[in-house]
Amino acid sequence: MSVAATRSGDQPLPFDLAALESYLVAHIENFHGPISITRFKGGQSNPTYLLETREHRYVLRTKPAPRSKLLPSAHAIEREFRVQSALAGSDVPVARMYCLCEDESIIGRAFYVMDHIEGRIFWDMSIPEVEPVERVALYDELNRVISALHRVDPNAVGLSGYGKPGNYFARQIERWTQQYHATRTVEIHAMDRLIGWLPAHIPADDDEVSLVHGDYRIDNVIFHPTEPRILAVIDWELSTLGHPMADFAYHVMSWYVRPGVLPGLAGLDLVALGIPSVAAYTHAYECRGGRTARGEWDFYLAYNLFRIAAILQGIAKRVQTGTASNARAAEYGCYARPLAELGWTFAQKVGCP
Repeated sequence: MSVAATRSGDQPLPFDLAALESYLVAHIENFHGPISITRFKGGQSNPTYLLETREHRYVLRTKPAPRSKLLPSAHAIEREFRVQSALAGSDVPVARMYCLCEDESIIGRAFYVMDHIEGRIFWDMSIPEVEPVERVALYDELNRVISALHRVDPNAVGLSGYGKPGNYFARQIERWTQQYHATRTVEIHAMDRLIGWLPAHIPADDDEVSLVHGDYRIDNVIFHPTEPRILAVIDWELSTLGHPMADFAYHVMSWYVRPGVLPGLAGLDLVALGIPSVAAYTHAYECRGGRTARGEWDFYLAYNLFRIAAILQGIAKRVQTGTASNARAAEYGCYARPLAELGWTFAQKVGCP
């Protein structure tokens, strides 16, 4: 599936295109205007645009319009730029980074520019547009890349200070609890239960550390136009130094979520589709990384469903305040409750009052 987009002519640009062009001419080698601009379908948190010149295609990723106070640590495009720059040349495919502008006087918000990668983004995890034999290969490639990411030595790529090592779950639970309370629009009893349950059930291996993406899904990678090969992992806003099992369980969470709630696989005939089971996919990850991907699996899933519900609650809040950057934001925000309720079912498997 090609990347979907909306032409800038469909609605006025929220920033000065001439000012942007002048900045890019000065900061990117061999950049020449004029430029045309296209709004991508994705970029729920950070608006994302295709920039086209006569010679080249680039991607512009910006913070949202400053119409309201941004949540602490949200929309961290500076971190996206840093981690992708650090991973250049590694076994984790990323786009080439060109420039980061933190001076909000240029277009009214911070932004960065990277290379445009021509390829396929699949929005449906069942990938209906390909045959089962290709799905097998596409899922194997997804597995290969997340395993490669967790094998990256942060010190070797200049990311030793990219996050606080250790106590990952404790810090993340506290962070997303604060974010949830700051964006609460309705009562979600399952979230309240998880907020009380999660801190009391943190696994003993909380100090395991790797570089984590934080939002590794099939629609956050760009596949080669015709080959089952990932050309770039995108949307690194939530990346940090964290627990590899938290990251892997977030990715595998989609196997437990029904299609239509978020990209999910629950209830589908995986054998007929050529998609591996959770057990087979986990085994492949273990073989590649030399790591046991077991541990407190129900906790990992409960934690990740709590986390994504908190993120979606933030989207619901942005809809309420008029700062949402995506037309489907209201729909996404409605998923916070069912995902929190699913998370609570995993917590109950571990044991709770």
